[in-house]
Amino acid sequence: MRRVAAAVAVLGLAVAGVGYVHVTEPGWWVRLWYPLKYEAIVRGHARNYRLDPALLAGVIYQESKFGLLQLLPDTAKGIALHTGGSRFRVSDLYNPEINIRYGAWYLRHLLDKYGDERTALAAYNAGQENVDEWRREGRGIAFSETRHYVKRVERLKTLYRRGYSSELGATSS
Repeated sequence: MRRVAAAVAVLGLAVAGVGYVHVTEPGWWVRLWYPLKYEAIVRGHARNYRLDPALLAGVIYQESKFGLLQLLPDTAKGIALHTGGSRFRVSDLYNPEINIRYGAWYLRHLLDKYGDERTALAAYNAGQENVDEWRREGRGIAFSETRHYVKRVERLKTLYRRGYSSELGATSS
C-alpha cells in the first residue's frame, strides 16, 4: 500500500511540475514547442524593415508552424515590384530568403499604413480591403478567425522574445 501511495505522490508531483512549466513557459520550454528556423534571415529582414524579430517569428510560426509565410501570388508579385524585382515567379515563394523578405516588407507596409500592430496583423490575415471596410464602418475585427490570429501572433511574439532573445536580438517594444 505504501508503494502505491508513494507512486501516486510522485505522479502528482510530476503532473504538478509539468503544469507549472506549461503555465510559466520558460525559455527551454518555448524552444522545445516553438522552433525557430531561418533565424539569420528573420533577424536580417526584421532589422532591414524595422520590425521586432520576435513579431516576425510569431507571424511565420502562426502562418505555417515555422515553415514559410503564406503570401498570395498577386500580393507577392506586387511586393516584388515595390522592392525592385522585375520577374516574379510563384516558385520564389518557396525560397526562404525571398519569402521572408516579402513577408517582412508587407508587414512593415501594413504597420506603416495602419499605425498599430493589431490592425496590421488583422490586415495581414484578413486582407486590407476587409480591414479598411471595418474601419470605415467603425467596427473592430469582424472575423473571429482574424481576432484569434491577432491574439495568437501577439502571444507568439512574447514567447519568441522569451525563448530566443539572444538569437533574435528581440526588443521589448
